[in-house]
Amino acid sequence: MPASNLDSTFAALADPTRRAILARLAQGEASVSELAAPFAMSMPAISKHLRVLQRAGLISRGRNAQQRPCRLVAGPLREVAEFAAHYRRFWDESFDRLDDYLRELQAEDKKPKRKH
Repeated sequence: MPASNLDSTFAALADPTRRAILARLAQGEASVSELAAPFAMSMPAISKHLRVLQRAGLISRGRNAQQRPCRLVAGPLREVAEFAAHYRRFWDESFDRLDDYLRELQAEDKKPKRKH
């Protein structure tokens, strides 16, 4: 994935409102008014969030008579997961070292303490 696409995906995901919109769309398509319902913000503000998501390729907007239902497009999220997977080895090694350290601490706690 080109860096510019990954950058726009991460930028879109940086906002909690946009993440909440994506979480709702993971349940199925929804109209703009359905997406706006849980938020205390204006329709223009919601529309701005939707434009950011659409530019990042995370949603698509169809046309159904008077409505423009939104749908989740999961491809960019898969690319974010693939990007993060490159760091999994680092995380796993870090957790393994932490596990080893915790076992050492627990072993020391189980040793009888000498009195002076």
